[in-house]
Amino acid sequence: MLSRMLKFFGLTKKGLLKIILGCAIMAFAVVNVHKQSGVTEGGVLGMMLFLNKIFGFDQSITSVILDVSCYVLGFSIMGFDFVKKAFVATISFATFAKLFNIMGPVLPSMYDVPLLASIVGGICIGVGCGLVVSEGGAAGGDDALAMTISTKSGLKISLAYLFSDITVLALSLLYIPVDRIMFSLLTTVISSFLIGQFEVELPNSEIKMANQAVSKA
Repeated sequence: MLSRMLKFFGLTKKGLLKIILGCAIMAFAVVNVHKQSGVTEGGVLGMMLFLNKIFGFDQSITSVILDVSCYVLGFSIMGFDFVKKAFVATISFATFAKLFNIMGPVLPSMYDVPLLASIVGGICIGVGCGLVVSEGGAAGGDDALAMTISTKSGLKISLAYLFSDITVLALSLLYIPVDRIMFSLLTTVISSFLIGQFEVELPNSEIKMANQAVSKA
């Protein structure tokens, strides 16, 4: 049964474990670091926190809705193999987010030490996301969204990522003071740097071309 599932999703046992571990690390960081400290991320994670803070939406539900929406937009670019692996990551993250929300925070609040929160959060998100993308999947819909923006606008993929992150951080000003947004920018830079240290498995040639644009930017 497991072998058939792995074959369908194009994963090895090690690959599946890396995706699950990566999602667990990110969900832990969102609940224990970002949510408590007010230091957020850009992209889908940041939007998820924004919707939770402003409207009280359940993170485990909004993460699935946002990711699926982005995957639908980027399906023609990402390809079906990418979507299958991204599906595994999306369900894994939603499950761990729900679990950690039920458990409640186990780390002391870092609200009064935002610099520490931005560093710890950035490291956790960067490592967690890196584990997932190294298997050719996506920890969230950020990749699909950025690819779509790049395709539709002609922007380099690196600028598309930057645009989506800045947009979400700008919305976050509704519940995060300006000085804390600076720490959010820091955690985004840290996580992006760490993700770039992982060897990413690209699903098709179109994404390889997009990745080349990232390296040239």
